[in-house]
Amino acid sequence: MNENIRILKPFFRGIPIIIMVMILSVLAAKKYLNYVTPMYESTAKLKLADVQEGVPSANLFKDFDVFASANKIATEIEVLKSSLLVEKALGELPFNKEIYRKGSVQSVELFNNSPILIDATFSSDKALNKRYGLKVLSNNEFLFTYPDSERNIKGILGKPLKIDYGTILVRLNEEYIKSKKEVKIADDYEFEYLSQAKLMDKINKELDIVAVDKDVPVIRINLKSNVPEKASLFVNKLAEVYIRDYIESKYKAADTTVDFLKGEITSSNEKLTKSEDNIQNFRDKKNIINLTQETETDLRKIAQLKIEKTNLKMSLDAIKELNGYIDSGKDNYLDLAANFEAFTDLLSTEMVKNMKALQAEKKDLLLTYTPENDKVKIIDSKIKDLTDYQIESIKNTEKNLQVKYNELSSQIGQAEQAFVGLPEKEKQLNILNREFNLYEKNYNFLNEKRIDAEIAKSAKIAFHKIITPGDIPASPVSPIRAIIIIVSAIMGMFGSLVLIYAVHFAKAKVNDIYTIEKNSSIPVALATPFIKNKEEIGETFLQEAMQMDLKGLVGEKSILAISSFDKSSDHRFHSLNLINSFREQGRKVLVIDATGELEVENDKEDYIDFSEAKYLSYTKSAFDNLIKEQMEDYELCVVHNQSIKKGSLSLVFMSLANQNFVVLDSRQTAEKTILKIELLKEEYNLPGMWFILNKTGYNPSIFSSLKKMYRQITNK
Repeated sequence: MNENIRILKPFFRGIPIIIMVMILSVLAAKKYLNYVTPMYESTAKLKLADVQEGVPSANLFKDFDVFASANKIATEIEVLKSSLLVEKALGELPFNKEIYRKGSVQSVELFNNSPILIDATFSSDKALNKRYGLKVLSNNEFLFTYPDSERNIKGILGKPLKIDYGTILVRLNEEYIKSKKEVKIADDYEFEYLSQAKLMDKINKELDIVAVDKDVPVIRINLKSNVPEKASLFVNKLAEVYIRDYIESKYKAADTTVDFLKGEITSSNEKLTKSEDNIQNFRDKKNIINLTQETETDLRKIAQLKIEKTNLKMSLDAIKELNGYIDSGKDNYLDLAANFEAFTDLLSTEMVKNMKALQAEKKDLLLTYTPENDKVKIIDSKIKDLTDYQIESIKNTEKNLQVKYNELSSQIGQAEQAFVGLPEKEKQLNILNREFNLYEKNYNFLNEKRIDAEIAKSAKIAFHKIITPGDIPASPVSPIRAIIIIVSAIMGMFGSLVLIYAVHFAKAKVNDIYTIEKNSSIPVALATPFIKNKEEIGETFLQEAMQMDLKGLVGEKSILAISSFDKSSDHRFHSLNLINSFREQGRKVLVIDATGELEVENDKEDYIDFSEAKYLSYTKSAFDNLIKEQMEDYELCVVHNQSIKKGSLSLVFMSLANQNFVVLDSRQTAEKTILKIELLKEEYNLPGMWFILNKTGYNPSIFSSLKKMYRQITNK
């Protein structure tokens, strides 16, 4: 805690300086704010088109970057910053001309608040970027002045004036003058026409375009200007130009796309027609109506013929077997039991029945007649006729079936010929159809896109939107008066603190006991406080004499040497008052004055002056014998020593003393003095070294120090 207080002492002492510097800083800041040009900022927010969000019909154009695309925010920011858009925006704003009302300290741009209007035409760029002077003498006359020159030309308001590299026309702003009750027209003005490059640099320096958030398609356009109207006009105009340029570029792209699509559609139509003709010629050449249906029909036909052939083969085989069976037993035909399953003619069945009936009748007749009987022969003749007819019928049936079988085999062979070369035919037809489908798909796609492009061409809209237009700012963004004043006060405070502590540490004085203890092993015997009233001196030093006695520093026949490093006057106060205090305690004190400056009370008998020049030749032993001789009648000897730095005999008296007291004066004695005394003690082996800190705890105000300094200078 004590350490913290010790560190804060320079601060408490320097509070008046800190307050004074802070007041000066605030006054300087206010003075600065009176003359600095304020900057105003206007902001416009622009929402970019988004494919995923927006009007529902936006998906109509999803296949074309011409109409809507997933805009990358960073890309669109660079587009907004591009010189092309900035130039377009500046081309629609009257920013290339600046008119100022000239003041004694600074000039103020008037913009729309100018009582005069200036129009100019220049034949050379040399006339641009120059600040011309204009002094309106009256409502009729003015004086034109060239920059950095004493040349001037007198002109008349409302009449052109020829100047170097151009002509200017100065006239009154009647509308502005009428809108204001009191307008000062006769005054000093300045005007400047800016080149495109300088105007671009001026705008780009204060233009800031950023995204609200990396995932949100909203861009913030900021511009700072010394004229609020300019900031608002530009950010709104830039957003407007960006949207208009977007629409124009998309319209041009859509128009170009439509023209391109029309040409591609014509070309695709020709290819599609040619492909259709190729298919038709191939079908005519190969006699193809519908290859799939024809193939299926032929396959069904061949299958049917093969089924018929199979059935016919079965019947043919059966009839051949029957014919062979009958042929092998034709002499006994009636004894045969032929299987007529394969021979299903109804007439043959009836004939077999008749034959069986005649055979039965013959058997009946043979019971009555002989085989030679005419009736029997007639029946035999009938049977033979039927048998021959039956055998011939079977043979003819076999021949007929064989002919049909051969004919079916031929028909099947002919039908199978239709499949010869069919894979090649299908391959060629597939190639032609694939080519046709490709051209047809391309033709349909191009027509769809042509319709979309024509819709987009006719719909001159953009999905970008200004969601927050830039307003005319009412208050400047820089300088911010409150912040500048506060910062100035804080900077003044910190500056003064740095100065105070820099001076404090640069002086490096012995300010307290801690400084002594930190730099030396020599203990502190007394810490004399700062005494404001003379009445307190006696009491204070009596207490210190008692402290010295209690510490065992004042023994019988002791020699006490009181010294200081720089000047003997630094310890004279302690020498005098300690001598007086010892005497008040009833001690008989011998005073040795090595300086000749000490004024003591009582008789001169107790006082020895060793300041004379003759004592310079004395040795330590001579002084020792002399002092011991004088000490016989005294209890205590106090030596008011010379300054250690300048005195020739100071070390001699210190070496003879039982106790050496070195007085350090707070806020005056340098801190390095402690180390020097420490070295002297080590070098000369000085006995009983003690420090006395004078004015301990003394922390005068800066005003007291200045007052004291002033008195010293005045006295000198």
